[in-house]
Amino acid sequence: MTIHHLNCGSVRVVEATYDGPPPAHAVNHCLLVETERDGLVLVETGLGLGDVRDPAGAIGADWVEMAQPVLAEAETAVRQVARLGYSPDDVRHVLLTHLDVDHCGGLPDFPAAAVHVLAAELEAATAGPASSRYRPAHWAHGPAWVPAPPPAAPGPDDLWFGFTAVRPAGLPADIRLVPLGGHSAGHAGVAVRDGDRWLLHCGDAYYYHRELADDPEPHPLLDIVQTRAQVHRDLRLGTQARLRELVRRHGDQVTLVSAHDPWELGGLAAG
Repeated sequence: MTIHHLNCGSVRVVEATYDGPPPAHAVNHCLLVETERDGLVLVETGLGLGDVRDPAGAIGADWVEMAQPVLAEAETAVRQVARLGYSPDDVRHVLLTHLDVDHCGGLPDFPAAAVHVLAAELEAATAGPASSRYRPAHWAHGPAWVPAPPPAAPGPDDLWFGFTAVRPAGLPADIRLVPLGGHSAGHAGVAVRDGDRWLLHCGDAYYYHRELADDPEPHPLLDIVQTRAQVHRDLRLGTQARLRELVRRHGDQVTLVSAHDPWELGGLAAG
């Protein structure tokens, strides 16, 4: 498989907490995975064309004021897919860590794709009216949802480096949904095998690479966002502790990325 690292929605500028990296726009880190059998698989969609063209209506004026998105059409996933020589219909599967506005805004740009998300997240997002977190405009086109329930009694095939993992319907075992609770009602990571290693897109389970250090250091600005958005503080912090343990034990086998850290994306995109 070939994995492309894409920024599908620059937002407000943030500074690193140490000397070296210059300030950068926080990002919406998406993955475009080229598979031999299943076409293109998009992990996250970032902001879409509808968000760029009508931000107040699609993503909400409050979110725009808070996030300060750049709103560049060239950054949308559908435009980046086209620049790689593909059409939107070549994206056969979309996997989402959760349904916050900046993670699923591009869904309407890929109407033919099967959309995989944990069942608990889909239920929470579609159960009520629009909010600053969930925007029904992003699924008004009627996506082909494929809700994924976690296994009731995980067996050996349902475990991934000690985490429960869900194999999305119709996709190979090299792609998994990994529940990472605390940020939203059904938040998950997405694990993709990359040669002899794994890449785990952690969504919003953490926001800043220094949160994975043995002596974790949250980002002073990004931490405000993640603590305000959390649905369960202890569960979120427990998830981060498990991710740090994953790095300690298996950092030679697994690379972790978050959705919004621009320095992580910069290093992977350059590689």
